[in-house]
Amino acid sequence: MKLLEIIASVDPAGGGPLEGIIRQDAACRAAGQSVVRELVTLDPPGSPFLVDFPMTVHALGRPQSGAGDPLRRALDHWGYTPDLAPWLRENISRYDAVIVNGLWNYAPFAASRVLPGSSTPYFVFTHGMMDPWFKQTYPLKHLAKQAFWLISEGRLLAGARSVFFTCEEERRKARGQFLGHSKYSETVVGYGAVAPPPRAPALDAAFRAATPGLGERDYLLFLSRIHPKKGCDLLIEAFAKVASERPHIDLVMTGPDQTGWRPELEALAERLGVATRVHWTGPLYGDAKWGALYGAQAFALPSHQENFGIAVAEALGCGTPVLISNQVDIWREIAKAGAGLVEPDTVDGATALLQRWFDLPAARRAAMSATAVELFNAQFNVGRTGPALIRTIQELL
Repeated sequence: MKLLEIIASVDPAGGGPLEGIIRQDAACRAAGQSVVRELVTLDPPGSPFLVDFPMTVHALGRPQSGAGDPLRRALDHWGYTPDLAPWLRENISRYDAVIVNGLWNYAPFAASRVLPGSSTPYFVFTHGMMDPWFKQTYPLKHLAKQAFWLISEGRLLAGARSVFFTCEEERRKARGQFLGHSKYSETVVGYGAVAPPPRAPALDAAFRAATPGLGERDYLLFLSRIHPKKGCDLLIEAFAKVASERPHIDLVMTGPDQTGWRPELEALAERLGVATRVHWTGPLYGDAKWGALYGAQAFALPSHQENFGIAVAEALGCGTPVLISNQVDIWREIAKAGAGLVEPDTVDGATALLQRWFDLPAARRAAMSATAVELFNAQFNVGRTGPALIRTIQELL
């Protein structure tokens, strides 16, 4: 099978969807599936992250001008790439199927001009971008999305062979968020993360070296983007409420600060009197990241919106119980299995997560750790979900 993946960018800073494609491709090859993936993107051809990328990438974007023209800046932000639609018209017949990844940028817009009604079957992976949290939090942006829904995204989904969701909760939330084009085929395909490497002292050493202020202290781990959507402020406030009762455990905040929010969060920790016990590492990779996940007492993510959460799955794979909000869409699977704790995405909810965790007896924590690994292997290991996605596509074709 030859697949074309349409995605805005293969810049690794983009996170989730791209990481999923890379891991799925590796898992399919490891499973012996005969699948060739190519990607077409809005990236400028000279982008440095294209060097040594593990798949063929057709980068059709134009360099951003940086000019003062507001219209040009808006088009650059949207990813306007005039060569994409003509390229699709000329090339999609070379592929057995197309997967459109994500919404609300120029890539799905161009796809909506070409794919519906063509002879090439296609699928749309929404990656959580129809979650009602966005509508509630950014109502003006939602009005703009509604307009695009009528002229592009909605038309794109309506014409797809199927629209993919990572879990039942994501599919349920997406329904009815936009007016028009309300009928489209749905398939829950699952999602997964790569299995962690075996635990070894070198992993912990790499993490501790990247977090020198932590020393050998125990810690709770946040590992995601430093972004308001992720509930970082809720976690810091919750930690401050319980920190005095637990003087021997710290909080490690790991991830890129893409919005410049970290100084405000550091000031919050200072005001609450826990600044010396909150450690900021920036993004961690390789051994240091796996060491952070293996060594944490628990993984904490009180996010306001998360359609899957690759880092959540990675933590489970390391046997690290997860403390998450009920806005992480795989919360039902985690709660049912007993692999973590779940509460609402509020300060009180985050505080309850930490307090419940600290109150658990050692035997219960150990059982939760073992259950976490079992759940990962059964449902969230990309070694299973990657090949399963290809089998689902073949069945739908």
